[in-house]
Amino acid sequence: MQIKSHGINTIKIAEIISDTIIIKSAQDGLDLLGDIYYQGFDKVIMYEKNITPEFFDLKTKIAGDILQKFSNYRVGLAIVGDFEKYESKSIRDFIFESNKTKHINFADTLEDALERLGK
Repeated sequence: MQIKSHGINTIKIAEIISDTIIIKSAQDGLDLLGDIYYQGFDKVIMYEKNITPEFFDLKTKIAGDILQKFSNYRVGLAIVGDFEKYESKSIRDFIFESNKTKHINFADTLEDALERLGK
């Protein structure tokens, strides 16, 4: 896993880069959050491919557990990926509502994620 740092104004954003799944459970999310928080980052960008597919099945509650941790620590998160493939109305509604709050974002591109988190 590599952490690439982006700076927008005074906001320090960590981009997580990996070829493997990093988040398989809520505990993995908490561990990553702690690592990022300890390094002084304000916000995080992750890629869909680095998160277990079960995250996107809301019945597993993995998404809710992980995203609650990010909210509790006030660390913004953007997940970059192609979310059109998810046909479940519940995940589509979840993504839509998350993007409205601006704290948890689902973005199509890195540039989109940076723009959302840089505000």
